[in-house]
Amino acid sequence: MKAIFFEKHGDSPDVLKVGDLPDPKPSVNEVVVSLKAAGLNHLDIWVRNGLPGVKLALPRIPGSDGAGVVAEVGAGVTNVKPGDRVVLSPGMGCGTCKKCTANWDSLCDEYHLLGLQVDGTYREKIVVAARRVIKVSENLSFEEWAASPLVFLTAWHMLHTQGEIKGSDRVLIHAAGSGIGQAAIQIARLAGAEVLTTVGSDEKIAKASALGAKTVINYKKGGFGQAVLDATGGKGVDLLFEHIGPETWTENFKCLAKGGRLVTCGATSGPKVEMDLRFLYMRQFTIKGAYMGSHAELLKVIHLLEKGKIKPVIDSVFPLERAREAQEHMESRGNFGKIVLKI
Repeated sequence: MKAIFFEKHGDSPDVLKVGDLPDPKPSVNEVVVSLKAAGLNHLDIWVRNGLPGVKLALPRIPGSDGAGVVAEVGAGVTNVKPGDRVVLSPGMGCGTCKKCTANWDSLCDEYHLLGLQVDGTYREKIVVAARRVIKVSENLSFEEWAASPLVFLTAWHMLHTQGEIKGSDRVLIHAAGSGIGQAAIQIARLAGAEVLTTVGSDEKIAKASALGAKTVINYKKGGFGQAVLDATGGKGVDLLFEHIGPETWTENFKCLAKGGRLVTCGATSGPKVEMDLRFLYMRQFTIKGAYMGSHAELLKVIHLLEKGKIKPVIDSVFPLERAREAQEHMESRGNFGKIVLKI
């Protein structure tokens, strides 16, 4: 089978290689999926660059999202059969510990992500535990299914589980054009909240509005904090969806309402931030971290996708062999929506 992998970390996608690897074989309770599409995430870039304090076995195949057809099943598999259309769960815990049974899989000591702790989806075939695959319909294309799990799951976990979103909330969602940004806007609107969002160019304003954002702010024209206050009559937002890092961190607290909640899941602009603690305790903010979500939450997201309540926005599709170009496009921040590899 063909696969994309890297044998050393690097800031450039030039470290990605195309090669042939042996076809995988399933063991007990495992399935082989013939992948038809793989979705890109910023995690792919971070893993390629090398995560501080995280030592990975190399070579490594990137990719946390994938969709395809079951090619082969091992002994004991009953939930799927060859020929079934499936999407992969990007993260998985042990399934039996207290955290997993309480629907907090991502706090499990054995929780791991495809493309991080284990090889991912930039390849033609993958072998995974049978409980990692979810049957899906033809309501979405393979490219759309592959564009969905990680971002919609994370956005759901951030907004509902950690953010406790309400229909009366004003919500600021950063980077409408990012994969997780477009997912979060749709989920927040589905909850009835008023959505404010940021974009990096005027060309993205109409697209963000079409997703349901009431207020769209080009942050490159003087920041976003004052614009949020102006749009909310000086009150600020009740819930802030943060995944950027130091580039937005300080200004976030200037437009978060008293008693507001901030949920963060990423560090696109860097891992370290500074803040004035007086803002935190005097305005009684709540700050929560979010990391993926549970299998139960993913099933809720899949159900909404099947019903057409939410739908992935795809920016572009590249052949598997052009994974380098796909990652370069993501790093340019020129995309609006998900970037997908067609396999």
